[in-house]
Amino acid sequence: MGDSSPTQGEIKREVDKLLHGRSARKHRAKLQILPLIALIFYEVSGGPFGVEDSVKAGGPLLALLGFLIFPFIWSIPEALVTAELATAFPDNGGYVLWISAAFGPLWGFQEGWWKWISGVTDNALYPVLFLDYLKRALPVFGDGVFRLIALLVITFSLTYLNYRGLTIVGITAVVLTIFSLLPFCVLAILAVPKIRVQRWLVMDVSKTNWRMYLNTLFWNLNYWDSVSTLAGEVDNPSKTFPKALLWAVVLVIVAYVVPLAAGTGALELDRDKWEDGYFADIGMAIGGIGLKWWIEAAAALSNMGLFEAEMSSDSFQLLGMAETGMLPKVFAVRSKYGTPVLGIICSASGVLLLSWMSFQEIVEFLNFLYCFGMLLEFAAFVWLRMKNPGLVRPFQIPVGTLGMILMLLPATALLMVVMCLASWKTVIFSITVSVLGFLAYPALEYAKAKKWMEFLDADKPKVPDDEDDHDDDDNINSASYPHHDAGEVDARLLPA
Repeated sequence: MGDSSPTQGEIKREVDKLLHGRSARKHRAKLQILPLIALIFYEVSGGPFGVEDSVKAGGPLLALLGFLIFPFIWSIPEALVTAELATAFPDNGGYVLWISAAFGPLWGFQEGWWKWISGVTDNALYPVLFLDYLKRALPVFGDGVFRLIALLVITFSLTYLNYRGLTIVGITAVVLTIFSLLPFCVLAILAVPKIRVQRWLVMDVSKTNWRMYLNTLFWNLNYWDSVSTLAGEVDNPSKTFPKALLWAVVLVIVAYVVPLAAGTGALELDRDKWEDGYFADIGMAIGGIGLKWWIEAAAALSNMGLFEAEMSSDSFQLLGMAETGMLPKVFAVRSKYGTPVLGIICSASGVLLLSWMSFQEIVEFLNFLYCFGMLLEFAAFVWLRMKNPGLVRPFQIPVGTLGMILMLLPATALLMVVMCLASWKTVIFSITVSVLGFLAYPALEYAKAKKWMEFLDADKPKVPDDEDDHDDDDNINSASYPHHDAGEVDARLLPA
């Protein structure tokens, strides 16, 4: 048999490719803290647009209490888990890497499948919400062919902006955050003389629509983990992620509570009017036509920011899965702007396919799938704390494992309640989607074994042993590819 060892020329080519790849990753423009805060804000919130249904479902008191208490039960624990695991695995793919490290690639793939479907479904809302606000000023976009054309134009335009690069998306998110929140600052100031405290205390439990109420709260306060799929694009993630998540939590709570307090406190309650777009009418009643138009413009542009942030996370998640060998190599191909081409195309196609669903149907469906994924994330977090205490965690929640379990119990109970309140239509649809995911993984593994499609030969995500070496600069755990110092060569490239 002939010697199968690589020649010196082949070794040189492989080394050049390796070092070029590291150089490209190192010199690609990275997200700084301010754009990251804005992206997290748009992953989760984007402003008070969409919270109106909480008043319709439960009245002013439940709505205000929900957005004050719910973050401590749900948002803060999820943000803390995200900060710890995103800094431990700072590569594109985020939660897919965490789950794979804890439970293996099958469950990592399933997590990615649930979260991607949930994210794309969530993104299908934003062009619809954009047009719902626009039709108040231009009724021609209420339905029919003009609405369809507008939907296509909006989706393709925002998709192209996403294609042009994550740095542009981050800067756009900062500008949109400022523009979207300014009219509510004005609204709050103008509302102060008209506020009557007793209006905040209205509650009628017998008329509360608990399914709508909890789904509205949950949808408006989740997706803190989505930004983890961009971890490989963040500058100094071990320090940037925790700070950005902290400031984003504060910003989201204020962005919800202040407008709700102004609107419910300054005007007589008519619960039937509290639906998508009602803040524009509140602006009209408190500040006149100018404030109404400003809020409508802010709502429209806010939905653009939500779309951009969600598509970035969804597409980079697919890129991260391709880098770990879970998806075909073509998903790892980047444009000249550094963005994942096929991931963006798939995400945009999913948005168009799901945009026919109603607002509440979309929210309930994506929440149900999201609950599946979050239960798995919490389990992986606890498992890694217990089984791999030596995992390098640049940011670690300053409580022990038992304390973390106790902190996650209310959030876990909430996930179960949201799932139990889902309609049978949502349950059947979600189970069908889940089964497709469990079938897709072995099918892709079979295609890889048969070499029907090309996959990257990357290491499966794993947790390093306590004695493993780590990158001193970034405190990185080996997640999706081996890390080397600039002058080192992967031993697998050397001849025996």
